[in-house]
Amino acid sequence: MRIIAGECRGMRLFSPDTQRIRPTPDRVKGAMFSMLGGFMDGAVVLDLFAGTGSLGLEALSRGASFCRFCDNSRESLALIERNVAHCRMGERSEILRRGFEQALSPGGPKADIIFLDPPHHDSRYGKCLELIALNGVLREGGVVVAEHGAKLPPDAGLSGLCAVKRRAYGSVGVTLFSQEPTAWGREWDQ
Repeated sequence: MRIIAGECRGMRLFSPDTQRIRPTPDRVKGAMFSMLGGFMDGAVVLDLFAGTGSLGLEALSRGASFCRFCDNSRESLALIERNVAHCRMGERSEILRRGFEQALSPGGPKADIIFLDPPHHDSRYGKCLELIALNGVLREGGVVVAEHGAKLPPDAGLSGLCAVKRRAYGSVGVTLFSQEPTAWGREWDQ
């Protein structure tokens, strides 16, 4: 597991010793950032279910101005702290030791990009998307990047978010959600 591009390109990240933490494969991570294009410059990022911090650190390396890493697992929090320090991104980071409901509460900080990566067979996707839209956590023109099982794409339901891009990479799928679908176009290549 490494940083693929940007100022920290090639840096190896500390990996979990357990199967409970599932880092995003480099191939999928690279594809996610290709889907985002130049949207990263100066962005404020929220990395939910951050695990190792790999997605948020990749965003910072590629030009995001700030990242909040959110997880409530002790193992994950230790890995995130270690990886943030290793990449020297402490001044541009905040580690939130809490569950997703608290991170997505009303009146909290807003983000341009939200990475959503709970365990793939998890029922929290819909709840997260609902809280993001309901509590105004996503800035105008922002995007939610959801990593999921390729055959189980999350449904935005009545959240007000629309799926604007969807891709599959083997058993892993990636869907971008936005409140402004016309800003992203519609690309339903599955």
